[in-house]
Amino acid sequence: MHDMHEADKILKVILKKAQANKLNKVAQANIKLGEITEHGETIQPDNLAFNIKMLAKGTLAEGLEVIVERTGGNLWELEDIQGE
Repeated sequence: MHDMHEADKILKVILKKAQANKLNKVAQANIKLGEITEHGETIQPDNLAFNIKMLAKGTLAEGLEVIVERTGGNLWELEDIQGE
């Protein structure tokens, strides 16, 4: 659960981008993830994707596919979203 905070921040960016692009539904989000440490543990791509999906329930991103690609550095970046 140490990555819940980052998952929440990422979901907020996904929803804001969806609203800016006038999407009614987010189907997919592509995220680049560096080596981010939360509460002494490195955030793992699978855990991050799981938490984003869990937090997305009840939003226009419910059921989205989350693709997380590990990259260098110590930041994350929302590469893009897809939807309708």
